Amino acid sequence: MNRSSRALARLTLSVLLLAWLPVKAVAAAPQPDAQLQPFSASYRLEVRGWPNATIEHQLTRESGHWQSRMQAAIAVARGNERSRFIVTPEGVHSVNYASGYSLFGVGGNYRLGSSELAELPDRQAALIELSRRALNGGCESDRCRLVYQDHRGREETLDYRLLGTDVVKLPAGEFQALKVEVSEPDTPERRMVFHFHPEYPGLLLAVDYQRDGERRSRLTLTSLRTD
Repeated sequence: MNRSSRALARLTLSVLLLAWLPVKAVAAAPQPDAQLQPFSASYRLEVRGWPNATIEHQLTRESGHWQSRMQAAIAVARGNERSRFIVTPEGVHSVNYASGYSLFGVGGNYRLGSSELAELPDRQAALIELSRRALNGGCESDRCRLVYQDHRGREETLDYRLLGTDVVKLPAGEFQALKVEVSEPDTPERRMVFHFHPEYPGLLLAVDYQRDGERRSRLTLTSLRTD
């Protein structure tokens, strides 16, 4: 797989949307009060220079566990991730994780089990935990530091800060959103701004990825079903 092909694969779910997500604060954070609720959402991912992608996201409850699943597709590539986790007084704890992608029939699959996830949850669970902390004021300083595991089980360190609330107009409707900015300590020129739903932890309303002050991609909610 050449360099441009690998770049296209990253534009599926595996990297572009999720590789930035944090989960565990270095400093102690207030216990989140937001309660998880099942939902099923669809998004449109627009990336400059590439075909638009459709992303499906479901959060379901199964036998005492929660499962978050995302899958994405564009003309020549597909990607998917799923995480099973529980919610404890200390936060979200991953039980198992799996992901995979395919580009022109070539790709890879990744799995993390309970032993690999004992210390740091996976990035699907990270999405849920970041949202829960943001909804309940889990960052009391201008910038908080967090860590998580990527799809290969490698530790990543990120910074995030709350940007307040904003009203967003999307294909799925008009929503009040909670804004959270995420960046890497070593590459501050790259950042993502998440717009979370204020009542459904983990539900994205919009995500903007910027580099050198220019927006490179945008995710928007196109449809939503809640139980």
